Amino acid sequence: MKTLTIPTFLKGEPPVLKKVLAGIGAGALLFGLTACGGGDGEGGADEGLVVGFAQVGAESAWRTANSTSVQDAAAADDRIAELKFVDAQQEQERQISAIRDFITQQVDVIVLAPVVETGWTDVLQEAEDAGIPVILADRGIEAADEDLYTTRLGSDFVAEGRSAGEWAVQTFADDADGTKILELQGTTGSAPANDRNAGFFEVLDAEGLNYELVDSQSGNFTAEEGKAVMETFITTHALDGIDLLYAHNDEMGLGAIQAIEEAGFKPGEDIQIIIVDGSKAGFQAGVDGKLNYIVECNPVFGEQLMDVVVQVANGDDVEKFTPVEEGVFDATQFEAELPNRQF
Repeated sequence: MKTLTIPTFLKGEPPVLKKVLAGIGAGALLFGLTACGGGDGEGGADEGLVVGFAQVGAESAWRTANSTSVQDAAAADDRIAELKFVDAQQEQERQISAIRDFITQQVDVIVLAPVVETGWTDVLQEAEDAGIPVILADRGIEAADEDLYTTRLGSDFVAEGRSAGEWAVQTFADDADGTKILELQGTTGSAPANDRNAGFFEVLDAEGLNYELVDSQSGNFTAEEGKAVMETFITTHALDGIDLLYAHNDEMGLGAIQAIEEAGFKPGEDIQIIIVDGSKAGFQAGVDGKLNYIVECNPVFGEQLMDVVVQVANGDDVEKFTPVEEGVFDATQFEAELPNRQF
């Protein structure tokens, strides 16, 4: 694919208009070459949008399903000429480097799933200066930078935390001795970790639940680190008297379940467990009685993202945040829902 330099005076125009105007310029150049006897009769603007996607990584089944959904949707969409996909391996510097490469390549739209909320100001300002709109997929960034992206499509992480909190309040409301809670947080500084924590404890405090947060540590959204942190919890606090484990995603929750079993306890019975995501493995653990509540975080929104990409490229008005559809599931629903899981 040939890359055309976009003149400075076009940098504030919608990407599709840039392509059209750039195509006119390319056509005029081709005409000149043909008139002088050069050229092969081919030219004009490329059809479809070129999209750069800086993905967090592949740290979980959720993330893998999300990447597959976006890649498949882009490949099947005639409006998308190319999706430039970068796996940042959970490193912000890799994402920043990818965005700068996208700017150099003059993509039409940049999609970013930010690994953390902070540290994006400079690179997103560079994208804005280049006239390239940015869409946040899944995660958000700090409010101070909200003018540097066009829209975010993804989950309402605060609402997910509130859903987990509502179940905890209903389940432990009659516990006169108070509810002792362990928390496995996601990647420190990430939007889902911050918001799932905030929503959960907002509800517990608002409803007046008598609880104690015994310990809270990051498992970085991986099964391995979730297991390791849970082993530390067990060594430090034991599990006798601990009522609830709140894990910010399936992977950490499943790792914790393994640690709990290896310590001789029964997950789902000796300690009740909430997880967020809703993978096949998570639902299977629920069917097996090893956890008690699942808050869904839907990764399969590739088609919806492509629609938003096109709207943004066309300069259409879009909402600052578009939520994906999600549900919640208790033990009575695990078995029926398991066959419907797509990741």
